[in-house]
Amino acid sequence: MTFRALFLSTSFFLWEFSNSCTLSLSKVGDMITKPLDCSLKSSMRSLSTSCDSFTSSVDFSILSTRSSTTNNISFKMPSFLAQFLSATSFDISVNFNLAFCTALGRIPTPPPSLLWYFASRNKLVGDIPSSICNSSSLKVLSLWNNSFNGTLPECIGNLSSSLSHIDLWNNNFHGKIPESFAKYCTLQSFRINNNQIGGSLPRSLGNCKDLNLLDVGNNKLNDTFPNWLGNLDHLQVLVLRSNKFFGQMDSSDVTVSFSRLRIIDLSRNNFSGYLPTNFFKNLHSVRKGHENKLEPEYMEDVSDYIAFNYAYGLSFTVKGSKTEFQSLLTKWMVIDFSDNQFFGELPKTLGELHSLIIVNLSHNCLTGPIPSSLGDLSELESLDLSSNKFQGRIPTELTNLGFLEVLNLSQNNLEGPIPQGKQFDTFTNDSYKENLGLCGLPLSKRCDNDRGTLVKFDRDDDELNWKFSILMGYGCGLVLGLSMGYIVFTTGKPWWLIRIVERVQQRFTKR
Repeated sequence: MTFRALFLSTSFFLWEFSNSCTLSLSKVGDMITKPLDCSLKSSMRSLSTSCDSFTSSVDFSILSTRSSTTNNISFKMPSFLAQFLSATSFDISVNFNLAFCTALGRIPTPPPSLLWYFASRNKLVGDIPSSICNSSSLKVLSLWNNSFNGTLPECIGNLSSSLSHIDLWNNNFHGKIPESFAKYCTLQSFRINNNQIGGSLPRSLGNCKDLNLLDVGNNKLNDTFPNWLGNLDHLQVLVLRSNKFFGQMDSSDVTVSFSRLRIIDLSRNNFSGYLPTNFFKNLHSVRKGHENKLEPEYMEDVSDYIAFNYAYGLSFTVKGSKTEFQSLLTKWMVIDFSDNQFFGELPKTLGELHSLIIVNLSHNCLTGPIPSSLGDLSELESLDLSSNKFQGRIPTELTNLGFLEVLNLSQNNLEGPIPQGKQFDTFTNDSYKENLGLCGLPLSKRCDNDRGTLVKFDRDDDELNWKFSILMGYGCGLVLGLSMGYIVFTTGKPWWLIRIVERVQQRFTKR
């Protein structure tokens, strides 16, 4: 019997073996499973393993060994799971509602015929054993959210000819990424974010022609922008967030494509120079949009045995706050270049990426006007251009963005009236603060429509206006009275006035 999978995750997992040898699996953490057909001749039984039956943590420093005589496999495992060896797979799982039965100690040695190795969300420590290099059939290595503190085995690069997914994120790995990825690398996802890994991205990653997702965020990588990844025709998600990447993105001596890329996060690095116009032009997936389908499509690897959700736990800054995704729709389109040193004007070609949902270019040194072409981003839900040096007026075309929920234009040099109507009626002062030249609602400045100048107003405007009118009346009366008095005293009687008064008196006396 071939040993298929080792699950050491923290989700409830139920197996049901029927007489026809159909193995039904429920959702488990970062994996969505489906029925598995097998051809075991031995009697089947129903197995359910969870922490409901355990009252303490599983300590992998105390292990027993059992060999399978069927295919001469020898591997270590907890003694209480030895009864499950006759099954195709087994799971050491923890119900989400329980705080015990978490695997401790070092990682168990996998058997050579293992296909999937899931040991996520435990408290495993130490290095990844070099013996894992003997697992030449390994398809998935998922060890995320543990306490590993060693280096990445160099042989992982050699295993890339069989591995489809490597999930090592949220640990304490240090050192460098292995240099030698196989010539015929089959990796579809490579996630090592949230570790302490330094050095540079190995150019041999360019051998992984099927790579869909690369997340190396929150590490200590020190390198230039990997333009050479543009030759990966299947790359959809690229996350370089929070590292020490530097330099300009455009390179005249490198042909950049990135035609399938739809999510790119370069935030919190040291990139500089102009925003890459050619790069935006090549984002064909974002430009043409996502085809409307009857059912939502997620980033997952569907095989004969499982549907692996390899984007589980992916996080981005969405609408001003960090958001972690349990699953990721293929229609998500994101550009996050925030917290870098980009300068110059915003390319008009950005407005041609009609399917963008999130745009974050905040905390750079961008100048010039906000292009009106941004009003063509019909799917946009969040636009953050704050903490730059943008000038001029806010384009009225932005009111065409019917799905815009978050707008942040604060801390720029914008001026003129704020557009009104539609989504703009929902934004508060925080969207525009520290732009001294802006006027109109919701700010406490109103615009003079004739001259486009600013007029200060507040709740006491009406009171000030009538007081000012009264003062003007008193002033005019005082001037007129003083003038008449001066005439009387200097010219004697004003005979023209006396004659008018006498005529009025005569008319009244005749009546």
